[in-house]
Amino acid sequence: MSSAATATAANTADAATSTKTNVFAIGRYKTVLQTVETRSCATKSTLAVPPPKPLLIARPSEAGEYPILVLLHGYLLYNSFYSQLIQHIASHGFIVIAPQLYILAGPDTTDEIKSTAAITNWLSEGLHYLLPPHVQPNINKLGLAGHSRGGKVAFALALDKEATSLKFSALIGIDPVDGMDKGKQTPPPVLTYVPHSFDLDMAVMVIGTGLGEVKKNPLFPPCAPKGVNHEDFFNECQEPACHFVAKDYGHLDLLNDDTEGLRGKATYCLCKNGKSRDPMRRFVGGIVVAFMNAYLLGDNKDLLAIKDGQNTVPVELKPIVCIG
Repeated sequence: MSSAATATAANTADAATSTKTNVFAIGRYKTVLQTVETRSCATKSTLAVPPPKPLLIARPSEAGEYPILVLLHGYLLYNSFYSQLIQHIASHGFIVIAPQLYILAGPDTTDEIKSTAAITNWLSEGLHYLLPPHVQPNINKLGLAGHSRGGKVAFALALDKEATSLKFSALIGIDPVDGMDKGKQTPPPVLTYVPHSFDLDMAVMVIGTGLGEVKKNPLFPPCAPKGVNHEDFFNECQEPACHFVAKDYGHLDLLNDDTEGLRGKATYCLCKNGKSRDPMRRFVGGIVVAFMNAYLLGDNKDLLAIKDGQNTVPVELKPIVCIG
């Protein structure tokens, strides 16, 4: 083989490797998106153990055993608004379960915490009924993530405000919010304002947005107010924990490009947004994949490359802070 051909082959191999390991691009697995209604006639007739809440599941179509991520939606949002994000994560070899915790809700998150615990307990009993025989869930490799109010719920469950039969190994707060302001937390409060007070036996990642604390207009408060946002959650984390903040993006910029209906339209009106959702969504999907690879699968090369600035990130980040 000529030197030119050798170089071309090497470049092709490098490109293939780069594509394969780029967590911010769609992964190598084809994905299936599945909706499960907990009380529908079809569900009752086909499932021995129906889920406690309706689910949106993204999973690889190929045969294998895959870790699980439970992703909790934000306040008054639909799980379908996250379908592009969860398919991105699933394409890298994960089963992502996004429950619809409620349609309407008041300030108290107690029922959401209980529902998430019930879903977690159901995983070992009922998830395999929803999957084809060649796709196996690994319930021993389990992550928990939540966006906005869902981030608060995820932290509350991880802090044992409700018991679960399964153990989480990774916790991810995506622009988590614990109320309107310091002193105006929604019940039950999660933040204690005591540094490193979260006693969590798992790795934690907090993702924040630079525009989340900025008002969209004078009529509405910011969607992730200072005093109850990502900064406060990270300040209470113990090691190992990492904090990534997307500088020029907003609280809802990880959602689908097209969010339908009145609630979908409101996602463009209530919060300060960046120029486009695609970069933020790819960043969140990629950093979640890197974090899950590190702490569920023991492969930290992507997370280290991002922390060290060796992996090109689709958004501009504020300085990354990691402890432990």
